[in-house]
Amino acid sequence: MSYKKLLPRIGLALVPLTLGALLLQGQGKGSDGPRLFAQVLQFVERHAVDSLGNAEIYEKAARGLIKGLNDPYADLYSPEELANFQRNTLGNNYGGIGMQIESQDGLVTVTRVFPGTPGERGGVQAGDRILMVDSVAVTGMRIGDVSDRLTGVAGTKVQATFGREGVNEPIRTTFTRAVIRVPTVPYTLVLDGGVGYLPLQRFNENSAAQFEEALNGLRRKGAKSFIIDLRGNPGGSLEQSLKISGLFLRTGQELARVKHRGRDPEVYNAYQDPIIDSMAIVVLIDNFSASASEIVAGSLQDHDRALVVGNGSFGKGLVQTLYPLDGGWAIKLTTGKWYTPSGRSIQGEHTQLTDGRFVEYAPDSLESDSARKARPMFRSDAGRIVYGGGGITPDVVVRQDTLTAGEQELLRSIGSKWPSARSALYGYALELKGTVRPDFAMSQAWVDELYRRMAAVEAAPERGLYDRNVSVLTRLLEQQLSGLAFGDSAAFRRIVPQDRQLQTALEYLKKTSSQRELLAMAAASSKPAEPEK
Repeated sequence: MSYKKLLPRIGLALVPLTLGALLLQGQGKGSDGPRLFAQVLQFVERHAVDSLGNAEIYEKAARGLIKGLNDPYADLYSPEELANFQRNTLGNNYGGIGMQIESQDGLVTVTRVFPGTPGERGGVQAGDRILMVDSVAVTGMRIGDVSDRLTGVAGTKVQATFGREGVNEPIRTTFTRAVIRVPTVPYTLVLDGGVGYLPLQRFNENSAAQFEEALNGLRRKGAKSFIIDLRGNPGGSLEQSLKISGLFLRTGQELARVKHRGRDPEVYNAYQDPIIDSMAIVVLIDNFSASASEIVAGSLQDHDRALVVGNGSFGKGLVQTLYPLDGGWAIKLTTGKWYTPSGRSIQGEHTQLTDGRFVEYAPDSLESDSARKARPMFRSDAGRIVYGGGGITPDVVVRQDTLTAGEQELLRSIGSKWPSARSALYGYALELKGTVRPDFAMSQAWVDELYRRMAAVEAAPERGLYDRNVSVLTRLLEQQLSGLAFGDSAAFRRIVPQDRQLQTALEYLKKTSSQRELLAMAAASSKPAEPEK
């Protein structure tokens, strides 16, 4: 089946029974359960000191049933919760201003303004503090609550009041909300050796088209090989992930499949010729690459079309379907699992915490050679071993840089004051942004001034500890300043030398621009050395 046909989407099938109707069932072997619930309900209604209304009792019972399932993604939505879910997940003509905000020491701060949005047209700047939304003061308010007030139906208006450094009077601006489409690929670079770099940050409704355009743009600039960076990408549109995978695979090659209960698997195949053939590709993943990211990485790895480098991925390979209920309610259930072409389940193990939440099994614990080899083994098209057991295991495992013991001690000493320290750092970067050139270097004067500002907000560690381990803070200051002054691509270029995973990918690609040779080199380097005779 081509993925242009039916994809697993939010279902519209009606559930035949409301939860209240369960009390009227009870024929045959299953009659004890409904009778038990009816009796418990009767005694609660008649004798419990703090009894609830029937509607609330039914809701709590329904939520308890959902919570009792071995399904970390099952949920029951009230009409209000359903509207919020559809708004945030499905779009529904939902609009905003086009700003990225975060809380800095209790102040709601704009950290990024996206181009071509109402925010940019309204003159919002990074560093502005949001004081009010319409007539409500938002200082100290949770970020999610502020976001809810700023966003709404596209075409409606919202007024925001900002405070800006150096401007005495508050700035009041009325915005017309618009549908915000954050770029899938925010920038591209041609790195040393003609390596094209594409950071793929999300999968939205236009990701495949934007990605293809970015890829072709790098080819026109002379790129001979490519790095697709999926690190930190939590997923999104599965349809778009299949289309992106299909850009590199031959017509008819399997992209992924979904297995449901009591149904034949749904198989999705590439339906067009690849836009690049033998040019070498490296895919970077980490513990936060999930869902749609894992479909791309897994399909290219199984078909020997990419070398996967980094840390094991998150392991989110479940299909959820949303079924409407009476009264505007809805239930979300896991109804299937995603598998890579070689047959590997993408879904990782999960563990239930004492508070009822589920967390994925930590991939890091599976990255030693012995632990990895204990996982189920599968074969790529060329016969290479690829590992199952949930998530995507890289061909070349490269752990991300870790903090030194001194740097960890420094951050621990700041402790709960970190938001204040982070705010001081951001404010200093904002102040410096108009004074630097792209090749700026940190100075001792900056180190001293940063310490003074941290001390002013009572977030400074002991000075000797700071001086010995200040690099963990100056790296953050450099990246923040570079991004504010010159954009994301400039900020990224500054950290390339310190990015171990990216440097590993570049080392491989500098030696060849052929995918076959790239995979052979990686396989040879991962083999244990032969004992000397």
